[in-house]
Amino acid sequence: MSQLEVFDRFESEVRGYIRSFPVVFETARGSVLVAEDGREYLDFFSGAGVVNYGHNNPVFTEALAAYLGSGGIIHGLDMATSAKRDFIEAFQRLVLAPRGLDYKLQFTGPTGANAVESALKLARQATGRRNVVAFTGGFHGLSLGALAATGNEKYRAAGGVSLGDIARLPYDGYLGADLDTLDLLEKMLDDPGSGLDLPAAVIVEAIQGEGGINVASAAWLRRLRAITEERGILLIVDDIQAGVGRSGAFFSFEESGIVPDLVTVSKSISASGLPMALLLLRPEIDVWKPGAHTGTFRGNNLAFVSARVALETYWADAAFTDAIAERSVQLRRALERLAAEAPEAGFTVRGRGLMFGLAAPGRPELAAAVSAQAFARGVVIETSGARDEVLKFLPALTITAEELDRGLAVVREALLAALAA
Repeated sequence: MSQLEVFDRFESEVRGYIRSFPVVFETARGSVLVAEDGREYLDFFSGAGVVNYGHNNPVFTEALAAYLGSGGIIHGLDMATSAKRDFIEAFQRLVLAPRGLDYKLQFTGPTGANAVESALKLARQATGRRNVVAFTGGFHGLSLGALAATGNEKYRAAGGVSLGDIARLPYDGYLGADLDTLDLLEKMLDDPGSGLDLPAAVIVEAIQGEGGINVASAAWLRRLRAITEERGILLIVDDIQAGVGRSGAFFSFEESGIVPDLVTVSKSISASGLPMALLLLRPEIDVWKPGAHTGTFRGNNLAFVSARVALETYWADAAFTDAIAERSVQLRRALERLAAEAPEAGFTVRGRGLMFGLAAPGRPELAAAVSAQAFARGVVIETSGARDEVLKFLPALTITAEELDRGLAVVREALLAALAA
């Protein structure tokens, strides 16, 4: 049996990434994945943003091994455990307090989609309204409530049922750089003939990841916050992929200075790749009745351990974000050089922090071709956007300058090969 035959024969056709990266991976460390045959791959994918601190970071693996060796609680539902208490205290001390944020923490089921479901349910309960505004290009998960707020046709078609109670409006830049799309939102909210019922909430990504690395401007986010505040609409920021340092700050909305009512966090919050998600909510919105939103694995104590250690190791001072800023400049400049070197592709560079896209809307097939050529040369990199027209760069936040340069050189070779083909 070949190395992939067992997956072809026995695993569902729903599998996706294995088709783009068809090898059996066995080990990983930092920014390097190693296949069963010993070949190494530089990782510009980071588990779709799950391993921001790199694979098998020894800071976390050692803490987890010690916790397991001590007989610490692993499964705790929403009961009190020392691991959960220590994480909550660290999150308050190192994340919320320095930013002047007053949020309560809700530990949802351990997926980003479940955190979004929690946010939507709570917003509707707190306001007594049903409608929610979402944006073109948004991706919020594939469970039905989150899927209703997701824009991508492919994912929506798989739902199999009507996806309602969502009004979709254009994201920043959707109609071109010269048009402020919030003019439409404000007009429709204030016009009783628009057909847009007063929403319970607006849900938005400050940087759209799956939508193609679309970055909302700080001014646009500030205006969105003002519009929602003036009308008693709750603002939900989905920070599942763009959060935990990916944008260059802990939260992707920090640059704009806004304070959302609810924030969804998942992916890299556990730091170690273990499943974990949480919803941050202003205390006055906390209208839940006990047990109104549950989940068997909302008490992943191993994730609490690695999440706490990550906060204490990387977020106690500015050294980590300073390093991200250096790598961000390095990545942006390299991508701008690539775009200039291949003007026939019509590339544009967009992104922030270590979340960048090389977009070719006029040649949507090109990103997938570059991804395939890069994988053949030892770099794992994915695509995003409605037509997969964006080559998406999500290297580990801990990647070294040398590793980043080496991977970018491979991407350049892959791009030239794709263009030649």
